[in-house]
Amino acid sequence: MAGDKSAARDLGAFICFEDEAGQGLRPPKGRTWAPCGARPLVRVRGAGGGRVSIAGVACYRPGDRPHLFYTLLVYRRRKGEAKGFSWQDYRDLIIATHHNLSAPLVWCWDYVARHIIPVLWPTVLCGRRWLVVLVAGGERVASAAVGHITLR
Repeated sequence: MAGDKSAARDLGAFICFEDEAGQGLRPPKGRTWAPCGARPLVRVRGAGGGRVSIAGVACYRPGDRPHLFYTLLVYRRRKGEAKGFSWQDYRDLIIATHHNLSAPLVWCWDYVARHIIPVLWPTVLCGRRWLVVLVAGGERVASAAVGHITLR
């Protein structure tokens, strides 16, 4: 890892940190009080269901302002609707970030199993001269794939 510490500076690349999060769309539980003998009335709008997921990337380069890119996914429990991000969504986020910044990227991923999908490596990351991928916590799992996609 020590040899790659200056890779972003030497390439003029942005260092990009990606992560994702989710939030349920169920409304809060309505609580109230009423005088003795009176029935409390509470209105809670919405049927309560679904999720919102967001995948975002923060990009930094010395001398430039930071950039934030994100993509949202709303799941409303409809038939055939995607519950979470697929490898195509991550691919699109990487490519859109590159197109918006017009610079090489050093992509830092936290180690999550769905990121290390065999389909993602050959179709998206291999052969991209503008992309270096670093996987935190999963160096041993991703070392074979990272060797193929680092900029030389």
